[in-house]
Amino acid sequence: MGRVTTRVPRTRFDVERGDSLVRPDTVAVEEPLEIRLGPDPLTTTMRTPGDDFDLALGHLLTEGLLHRADEVATMMHCTDVDEDGSPTFNVVELTLAPGAHLHERPRERTEAMTSACGVCGSASVDDVRTRSRFDTAADTLTLDPAVVAGLPDALRARQPVFERTGGVHAAGLAASSGELLVVREDVGRHNAVDKVVGAASRDRELPFAATVLVVSARASFEIVQKAAMAGVPAVVAVGAPSSLAVDLATEAGITLVAFARAPRFSVYSRPDRVTS
Repeated sequence: MGRVTTRVPRTRFDVERGDSLVRPDTVAVEEPLEIRLGPDPLTTTMRTPGDDFDLALGHLLTEGLLHRADEVATMMHCTDVDEDGSPTFNVVELTLAPGAHLHERPRERTEAMTSACGVCGSASVDDVRTRSRFDTAADTLTLDPAVVAGLPDALRARQPVFERTGGVHAAGLAASSGELLVVREDVGRHNAVDKVVGAASRDRELPFAATVLVVSARASFEIVQKAAMAGVPAVVAVGAPSSLAVDLATEAGITLVAFARAPRFSVYSRPDRVTS
């Protein structure tokens, strides 16, 4: 498996003291991951190495290409090498189980996915607004305000790579009690979510009813979309929401919480689920 962090040189300047200090620093690794179905490329995304199978599986599920984890028969890292002849583990090749097939065509993109955005370069807005198979609006989830307020700190306590680098996002899937069931980190906020969905799908089938998606980043459109595709009825974000994220959450009946920093948070859709 590739490195999650690496050491780089750094020169730190202090304007008040008028000096500088040269010392190494630890940063998060960012490398491309190509996901292939057999020999055919599906997508390439920039990610932090690690949990690549979760990322590949979660991406296929949140894009609607697959409906269940057991539709995948095998996943393996291809033996690609860098210019020094060392394995990079930057290609995951999967095969489908007998009788399984892709339920959607891979989304057309004008460029490769970056770690900053999961839907950048999409061919059309209609393509972005993928319809979920799940009725998240009908989910009977209820959340205690104290549980909601405590989720960001609980997520922060399980971010070892962020602790070392300050350069990665985290996502977690939590039960209504606040227990974090799965946590993953990545330089890309959408990748972190895909890793969580992929990992969780190994133990339970979609939809992930009565659960909460917690993210260390802002509440962007792609985060809410991935929640809808996985059947998650609530999203809690540390950062701000975007207008399109609020629109989609309202349309899908997802409880969208943003600016979550204990003891306060703001709810932008379906506040009726938050009750003592």
